Amino acid sequence: MNHQKKSLMAVEIGGTKLQAVLGLSDGTILERRRGQVNPEAGAEGILRWMREQCGELLALASAKEAVQAIGVGFGGPVESSTGRVLVSHQIEGWQNAPLKHCFEEWFHLPVAVANDANAAGWAEYCCGAGRGTRTFVYMNIGSGIGGALIVDGKLYDGQGLGACEIGHTWVPDWTSAQPGAADKLENLCSGWAIERRIRGTMLPEPGSPLHVLCDGDAAPLSCPMLAQAAQAGDQAALDEIGHVAEAAAMALGNVVTLLHPERIALGGGVALMGDVLLKPLRSALSARIFAPFNDTVQLVACELEEDVVVVGALLLAGDLL
Repeated sequence: MNHQKKSLMAVEIGGTKLQAVLGLSDGTILERRRGQVNPEAGAEGILRWMREQCGELLALASAKEAVQAIGVGFGGPVESSTGRVLVSHQIEGWQNAPLKHCFEEWFHLPVAVANDANAAGWAEYCCGAGRGTRTFVYMNIGSGIGGALIVDGKLYDGQGLGACEIGHTWVPDWTSAQPGAADKLENLCSGWAIERRIRGTMLPEPGSPLHVLCDGDAAPLSCPMLAQAAQAGDQAALDEIGHVAEAAAMALGNVVTLLHPERIALGGGVALMGDVLLKPLRSALSARIFAPFNDTVQLVACELEEDVVVVGALLLAGDLL
């Protein structure tokens, strides 16, 4: 990695959140713009927002020190060699989109494009919870579920189309009445999946913490409400989070058994539930991994929180120079 500090720009394109920042090649953020994804506007709406906000940031930076490269963390699989988006599982219009080419054409700068979980994993490895490890895994649970793997100080990218796609591994589907039913982890445990389920099937018991939080109306139920109710001892909320922890632990248990990382960091919006999720997840994970590996793997919270993707994108942009 090039440790000389350079002026850079980085962006995050998620299923819910948009960010554009000015920063340095050590991951320091100097200036920030935030936005929300409008799913109805699709990829075109996101690109319009990015071009406008990044243009403003570049103009702001040019008065001080010219930006030298751009890093992009995208919420979906990308082809690393070309920066082409393969698909988005949340937002329409990204199929085969030449994202790297778009930024190069707009701003005439070197551009690095990575899956957002890979960018986040690299950030955590370099600047956060992964420091000091040789083999490190990052998993985010947000609007989708992704993962990243670092081996011997290098971000592992498979054949150049990504790797460690934990959200697309299959786990038992506890919501189905069909014996042996299974589904992708992302379809069951992402923030969007949890909220669809609790709004559609959960009827909070009158007087319960969850009932009080949503004022008896399940329509606005959210993951933060679920966490708050669980912290207050709401049994329905605790049960729902327990199911999520069991499914996530099965996926992570297989990752640990196959790869045996020293540490796993959990990030993303759902992970902001904190110990109410981490505690049952740690317990379930210890029951799911190869027994000799027990007590050799740490499961911790992501340290960089909301900054994790853009910090990683800054680091990857710096590696271009």
